[in-house]
Amino acid sequence: MKSSRFAAIAAAALVCPGLVLVASPASANPAAGAPGAHNAITDVPGIQVGQVQSDTAPYLTGTSVVYMPQMSVASVDQRGGAPATKETDLLSPLNSNPGVNAIQLGGSSMYGLSATNGIIRWLEDRGEGVRVGAGGVAPIVPAADIFDLGRGGDPKARTSAEWGYLAAQATSDGPVRQGGVGGGTGARGGGMRGGVGTASVHLGDGIYVGAMVIVNPAGSPVDPADCTLYGVKYGIGDEFAGYKAPKKKECNPPTPPAAAAEQPANTTIAVVATNAPLEKAAAQRMSGNAHDGMARAISPIHTLGDGDTVFAVSTGKGEALQINDPADTRQLNAIFNAGASTLARAIAKAVLSSESIGNTTSYCDRYPSACKGMKQLKQWRTQGNAPDVTPETFAQASQALAQTPVPAPAGADNGKGKDKPKPKAAPAGNTTQQEPQNGMVLASGNTGGPTLSTGVTTGLLAAGILGVGLLGMHLRGRRRATPGRLS
Repeated sequence: MKSSRFAAIAAAALVCPGLVLVASPASANPAAGAPGAHNAITDVPGIQVGQVQSDTAPYLTGTSVVYMPQMSVASVDQRGGAPATKETDLLSPLNSNPGVNAIQLGGSSMYGLSATNGIIRWLEDRGEGVRVGAGGVAPIVPAADIFDLGRGGDPKARTSAEWGYLAAQATSDGPVRQGGVGGGTGARGGGMRGGVGTASVHLGDGIYVGAMVIVNPAGSPVDPADCTLYGVKYGIGDEFAGYKAPKKKECNPPTPPAAAAEQPANTTIAVVATNAPLEKAAAQRMSGNAHDGMARAISPIHTLGDGDTVFAVSTGKGEALQINDPADTRQLNAIFNAGASTLARAIAKAVLSSESIGNTTSYCDRYPSACKGMKQLKQWRTQGNAPDVTPETFAQASQALAQTPVPAPAGADNGKGKDKPKPKAAPAGNTTQQEPQNGMVLASGNTGGPTLSTGVTTGLLAAGILGVGLLGMHLRGRRRATPGRLS
């Protein structure tokens, strides 16, 4: 029965995190109300994370992927005024899409949405997605990106399908690296560097709630009254052990150049997840409630310059909790409230994990007395896999993504006739006027579409010239045939 399965969740809802912990019935799990083993979204069974990035000029961007090996129920709530999103309509409870395979949280704004093409190809190669036709699949990969264009130099130094493919390859259910990595590499907010943060909580009975966020707001995560982080107060136990309010001499320093140059286009994006089985409408409600976590940890939030977006995922199987079933209300409220608090904690962890780069100062460098005693920061910044995109890995991904020819219809030549040369793979893109930068390509022309061969181009040009000539002969004939025409 649902009520007995989630009894511990209801109990955990009454617990004040970090003060009193309810004993968990499962010895393999932490106590109810405590973080999971990794204190990351990957503590939720059925969730994996992959991240890649580059901070070598002119790049300062990256891609993060939340991957579900088993297609999972998902929904979304978008509240910022300037979103860069993809495939969010599919997640409405009014639409028939059954679930998602992965969610991208990336950099490079609207251009970075093309990185989902690489994730989709990686999933297709594995046969994962909605079944379409004989043997075909349609991978479902919604996405949201932050604005970080030009923060490493050239605004054209941005992610592409190769980055998404590499991020998908890096997915695992282990620790998640935090700070200026993945989709949060170019993030900043409140005049400081932002980044990736993650957290989790065990609600009891093996049920987890986790969150992963990229902090890049128009507002600030810092309370101007004492320069503390808003989100730290929601910490569980010794999660933020060693953190202190900054010394008065550090608080409210003169506005640094990075803050003065803050761009009006921002965005904080996140995924909250649970292994409790939720109907699609309940997932949407979870994503909406999780925005409360943003509001607790960032002020102001949801401005017209933000694209604040939260996805919610349920990896659970079995009878789903429903928002219109009174018997499920208590359990759902516990899950929803945990999602909001966990997201607030993840935001604080993202800011504390970030490190200064270029002219953008991190929180811990601006307020060193606040972070001096936090020994856990090194672990947050280094645990988990987040490989850099290099010329070699970019080339490997490009090769993997090279389009293969569509097979000829069965029995077209029945294997008879002369041997024909095999068609070559189509080029990844137009390389005209391209300059390699860290193995990636900045191009003045089209970098994403197919190119025409020289023979086809010449044929089209010849046909055009012939057409113009015939048109001229036709017009001259009409002038001769029209009596009384004045020239």
